[in-house]
Amino acid sequence: MTGVPDWLRGLAAAAPQMTVPEALRPPPADSRPSAVLVLFGDGPDGPDLLLVQRGPWLRRHAGQPAFPGGAIEEADSGPVAAALREAAEEAGVDASGVEVLAVLPELFIRRSGFGVTPVLAWWRRPGPVTPGDPAEVTGCTRVPLAELANPDHRLTVRHPSGTAGPAFRVQGMLVWGFTAALVDLLLALGGWEQPWDRGHEEDLPPDALASAARS
Repeated sequence: MTGVPDWLRGLAAAAPQMTVPEALRPPPADSRPSAVLVLFGDGPDGPDLLLVQRGPWLRRHAGQPAFPGGAIEEADSGPVAAALREAAEEAGVDASGVEVLAVLPELFIRRSGFGVTPVLAWWRRPGPVTPGDPAEVTGCTRVPLAELANPDHRLTVRHPSGTAGPAFRVQGMLVWGFTAALVDLLLALGGWEQPWDRGHEEDLPPDALASAARS
């Protein structure tokens, strides 16, 4: 991990052994294998994470902020290859400038049936990011960790089904669902989490509900 900053080394060491919350544990039956790239960089505002904005017309997770990623295809050699390919397709990330640090335990998205393997990486040679297919991705954003950890940007959102989970209001986006749950885990593992008001609950706004209905 030559050149990897100290602030990321601890997370890279701890993440592969992280405890998966019960709500994200894969079921005994087979799930649909997929992968996401959790890409940390050092931007103008300090350490950051790359997120993409899903297109509003997608059948699954429409309109939601997310990590670059998708289904593992037959041509992929595994989750690492799939995560790097998807990041290149969705956000124009050059894989040659990315150093993969760790593969995290598989997490499960119950609404879509995907088993998601997060691939933790360091963006040692960042480049510009631009949406690939506009039908799939409408935006790419490097979100500073300081914004994600800021208690003023954190809340709990309730789905009409009765479930609730962490969320973040950053860069004009509401990050919720699976992506927010993973960010929440990473902030805690990395030692960046700050005390926040977990009792601050809100219902999902209408636009998020519309995307959830299509997921």
